[in-house]
Order: sequence, then structure tokens, then C-alpha cells
Amino acid sequence: MRVLVTGGAGYIGSVVAAQLVAAGHEVTVLDDLSTGHADAVPAGVTFVKGTLRDCAAEVLADGIDGVLHFAARSLVGESVAEPAKYWSANLGGSVALLEAMREIGVRTIVFSSTAAVYGEPERTPIAETDPTRPTNPYGASKLAVDVTLAEFARLYGFGATSLRYFNVAGAHRAGDGAWSGERHNPETHLIPAVLAAAAAGQPVQVFGADYPTRDGTCIRDYIHVTDLADAHLRALAAGRPGQHRVYNLGDGTGFSVRQVVDVCSEVTGIAIGTDVAPRRPGDPAVLVASSERIQAELGWHASRDLRDMVADAWEFARARAAR
Repeated sequence: MRVLVTGGAGYIGSVVAAQLVAAGHEVTVLDDLSTGHADAVPAGVTFVKGTLRDCAAEVLADGIDGVLHFAARSLVGESVAEPAKYWSANLGGSVALLEAMREIGVRTIVFSSTAAVYGEPERTPIAETDPTRPTNPYGASKLAVDVTLAEFARLYGFGATSLRYFNVAGAHRAGDGAWSGERHNPETHLIPAVLAAAAAGQPVQVFGADYPTRDGTCIRDYIHVTDLADAHLRALAAGRPGQHRVYNLGDGTGFSVRQVVDVCSEVTGIAIGTDVAPRRPGDPAVLVASSERIQAELGWHASRDLRDMVADAWEFARARAAR
């Protein structure tokens, strides 16, 4: 199968592209490198530098059979400060891609959505049937793409899948030994931020230690990036014309901030201090997704635990530091 990976120079997209190559697919990566890294694009793929609006039609016309769509802006705080940028990039760019797919006749797409579409949930674990009430432009723009995909499936026979997940962590090591992992600037994700603090001998800031949870800190869902890639490959193979499927990806229980810090300390062998700060406005105590639907329909489940995520992320960080 010939597959286009938009945003394939980013963290998740590059890992999925590597997994596609390993599975025997012909892969083209389209990325404007605004947040991605050219050296993250795995060996064995065709790389095209450009935007969805400018290059999608040309790339799709080169015999593409299916699309994995990761290209997006993804910083919640930035989306609140600059909402127009998020609507333009996330919804506008996606519509441009879908229109190009419709015109050329490519009908299979897997979209990297987010559990941020649910906002503050009424219950956890969150199911796909729960209300969608995003609390920021990032989540709202992603939900708008989900709705658009449903319409393209209904009107034009697209086989579309939206995968909704919370925090992706860990790193992936390809068969050639090359690591792919997180390197955001700024780094807003907890595990790489804790590991960076450990390496620098600095404490980690914990926002709120008085939540109604087992240790007083927020609980969040984490998925290993390799498990996430597996879900995307399964969804790609399972796409059916005229259907829009939505799947949550989660472990069903979640991990607290203190658990993450403790496991990071165990893996690195470094004592990691914490500075407790006030709660951040709008931070729910628990955000955990149910993955029962994708387990039942596609046979997917998370096979790597928190320690695996931290250990792989630490190996990636050490490999980069050794360069």
C-alpha cells in the first residue's frame, strides 16, 4: 500500500512512518518542518517539504492509496492566545487535504484526533459516546475535523477513522538502531520535562497536590508511542468506505504526576525533587480514556507500561546528549 503521512517529521508521525516502512508499505512524508525535524524522517521514505494547501494534491496524485494525517498545531496555551492560527492550520489545512483526496479519488484516512475534544468529562474512563465539550481552540479545531470526516464519509464514501488519545510518551527504536522521540520546543509534556529536570539536577514543578486522587496529584492517561503507531496501522487496514469510526486510546487507569516522577527517578537512578505550585485553572483531577471499543473491534491494546515509556524516553534523551 502507498501511504501518505502528513506531519511525518514530527514525534508521532515519524514513528508511525517507520512502522509503516517496517510493515512493507511505500511511504511518503509531507511536512513543512515548522515544528518537525528533517532528521526525524525515517530511512526508506520519500520526503516532501511543503504544506497541505500547497502540496497535498500533487503528492496524492502520485498513486497514494491511504493517508495518515498528523499535521497540526497542538499547543493548548498557544491555541487560546492565537485561536485563528489553530482554526486555519487544523481545520483549514485538513479541509484542503480532504478536498484534494476527494478530487483525486483517495478515500482512506486515519486522523490523529485528541481526547481534548471531551473537555472536562462527567465520568472516567471516558467513552466515545460521552459528550464532546472542548474547553480550548485546540480541542475545538480537532473536533471540527472529526465532524468534517463524518460528513466526507457520508457524502463521498470516505473510509475515515479518528483516533483520540491523551498523552503519548516513550521513544521508538527502529531496526537500524535509530531512535525517534520527543523534542518539542518548548517542551510541555510531563515525562520528557521530568527527565530533563533530572539530567539538570533540578526539581520538577507539580501543579496541585490536593486533588481527590490517591496521592493528591492529577491523574492522566499515557500511551507508548509504539503502541499508538500500532493502533494507526490497524485503523488504516480496517477503514471501510462510507464509515467514520472513532476510537479512544488509553490504558483505562492512568498514572498520577507523583507516579511519573517516582518512575523517572527509578529509571534514571537520580533523586528528583518536586516543588508544589497552585493548581492550574481548568485542570481536572482525572482524565483517563476507555479503549474498550478499539480492543473489541480492532484487537488493539496497550502493551507497554509507564516504566517502558520512561525507559525508552531516557534512552532517547541520552542518545541525543551523546551526539
